[in-house]
Amino acid sequence: MRRDQQMNRDATGEVLIEEKLVALNRVQKVHKGGRTLRWSALVVVGDGDGSVGVGLGKALQVPDAVRKGAEDAKKNMTKIARLGTTIPHPVESRWGAARVLLKPASPGTGVIAGGAVRAVLEAAGIKDVLSKSLGSDNPINIARAAMRGLLSLRTAQEVAAMRGRKPEEIAERYHLEAVETPAPEEPAAEAEEA
Repeated sequence: MRRDQQMNRDATGEVLIEEKLVALNRVQKVHKGGRTLRWSALVVVGDGDGSVGVGLGKALQVPDAVRKGAEDAKKNMTKIARLGTTIPHPVESRWGAARVLLKPASPGTGVIAGGAVRAVLEAAGIKDVLSKSLGSDNPINIARAAMRGLLSLRTAQEVAAMRGRKPEEIAERYHLEAVETPAPEEPAAEAEEA
């Protein structure tokens, strides 16, 4: 079992889902008799192993809005395609006026992203990626554009299956090895045995 899978499970073996509050908006409605104050919360949830969801909750109190947002995000959780610790290919996606560009990065680069995109990528368990947010700076639309981009990702195996070809014919060796090869064993244990 890989290290990141072990970290996301508790003692009973259940998958731990991490919640992150991305944005909290105060909304006021003006009436004849005064103002009504409400809150909307954008919440991202993920297991750190390829499953991620974005949700929006609205309520009169902040804790209720966050709880509703988390429930909505868990309901909308989906599995995304990954290539090791990065994404399989560059992708650009839109949601409203927000545009998000995601590019794969070499191991050790880290998550180069800001705000809502960073929250979505970290919740999904992507550790090496470059991103740029273009257009609108509304965190709700940016988070949804990032989710749309992640959902449009395809691995070399999926593309080969759709085209009726072998993965070796359409992908570079790196794309095939990163998916099939398990995490390397620790060399220190082998050195002690010798």
